[in-house]
Amino acid sequence: MIGLIFGDTDFPKEILKTVKKRKIRYLIIDLSKSKKFKQDRKSYLVSIGQFGKIINILKENNCKKVLFAGKVNKPNFSKLKLDFKGIYYIPRIIKASKLGDAAILKEIIKILVQYKIKTENSLKFNPELSLKKGNYSKFKPNKKDQLDIKKAIKTLNILREYNFSQGVVVRNKKVVSIEGKGGTKKMLEKSRSKKFRNHGVLVKFPKKKQDLRVDLPTIGLNTFKQCKATGLKGIVVKNRQHIFLDKNKCIKFANKNGMFILVK
Repeated sequence: MIGLIFGDTDFPKEILKTVKKRKIRYLIIDLSKSKKFKQDRKSYLVSIGQFGKIINILKENNCKKVLFAGKVNKPNFSKLKLDFKGIYYIPRIIKASKLGDAAILKEIIKILVQYKIKTENSLKFNPELSLKKGNYSKFKPNKKDQLDIKKAIKTLNILREYNFSQGVVVRNKKVVSIEGKGGTKKMLEKSRSKKFRNHGVLVKFPKKKQDLRVDLPTIGLNTFKQCKATGLKGIVVKNRQHIFLDKNKCIKFANKNGMFILVK
């Protein structure tokens, strides 16, 4: 039995498909904003502040392993529904939240360890959703693109340890936008250019010292469509440290629109 702690995005759906196909015993702790798994009879609707309830569900079902997938937004702590364990642990979560979303997840993992519950890698059941080094489209980055990529990677590397930014847009060796709390979509909207078309790159790498079991940078077809609308030429992710959804559709879209897909 594995506990699937799911948030938003389409990644959890891919995991659930595989788990069901392989007939693995599971339960879902649904932390998604839209409660997208409420129709599943093995799903439990829980608030992130109900640690007692979460731990009891896992213990009662003999769940010694959990897997996190999907985006869990930073909660409004003043409106959070708490149980007794939630009241006990929430100061730790609030303190961690000041360092960013990655720090919140790390703190939750530490709490689960106290109850002998192990956190598995989010790609455990779907390793095919993470690509190894290489160029995955007909088009490859030229020398100018390589300079933009180098600048973007350097920018991400100098951000502080718990900064929530996993993405940066660079065009003509200039940092156009760094991912903020609004996520990749808002960053790309801010990066639109009427002057430059098919120029610049989006680089999405994990945060420094990130726990690579959880919260990996995710890209999919919508990311490519947004990059095209922004006027970017390509997307770069890190070797085996990302989640790549709709791979075939993304490659087809990139080839049709003169874009490159590079895994460093």
